[in-house]
Amino acid sequence: MKYRKKPVIVEATQWFQSGDHPQDGELPEGKIVKYYLGVNQASSPQKCKHCEVPLEFHGWIETLEGGHIVCSGDFIITGVKGEHYPCKPDIFHATYEAV
Repeated sequence: MKYRKKPVIVEATQWFQSGDHPQDGELPEGKIVKYYLGVNQASSPQKCKHCEVPLEFHGWIETLEGGHIVCSGDFIITGVKGEHYPCKPDIFHATYEAV
């Protein structure tokens, strides 16, 4: 059987750095996208498995499924129940169009 995704309108913001999400405002740490706090970044900077950029330049978001790393350029989608989750740009553009 095949299925088509129901048409639903979502709000989304492309995130590049702390403070980019409109609900984060001028807070020292964002309300929606927080700072990524990895293991001792100073002694051994870890790189992201998705984009190879050091994790210190990433955000962290709590979703209904648990926490997720946010890479620069990811879209932060507000779901139908007000939840937030990250989406890679290629997936976002293949799934959504501007209205």
